[in-house]
Amino acid sequence: MTLTPRKNRMPHPRCPLSDCMAFIGGAWTPNILWYLSTGPRRFSELRGDIPLVSAKVLTQRLRELEDHGLLSRRVLESAAPSVEYALTPLGQEFLPVIRAIALVGQKLKDRAVA
Repeated sequence: MTLTPRKNRMPHPRCPLSDCMAFIGGAWTPNILWYLSTGPRRFSELRGDIPLVSAKVLTQRLRELEDHGLLSRRVLESAAPSVEYALTPLGQEFLPVIRAIALVGQKLKDRAVA
């Protein structure tokens, strides 16, 4: 006897975890949030913090995070104009999660060495 699949006519509610991961699931996004947790950073500082990310991808991620409301972008008026990025209150709400992931990562790293 085979089971026939049920046809659920109710729309599937969006999963809160999936919604959250849509914000921080992109490549390098957790790293960006991590380095902005200490305060505002300029683009060149973030490039130095995350040396493996290309300028193109970093720019894309920063724009996405700004569009999602996780960070703010401020143009600094100086002889050589530069841009500074900072976490918004919504972006700061992700920090406990990012710190927990980093803690587990450190434990895994320590375990691999032992």
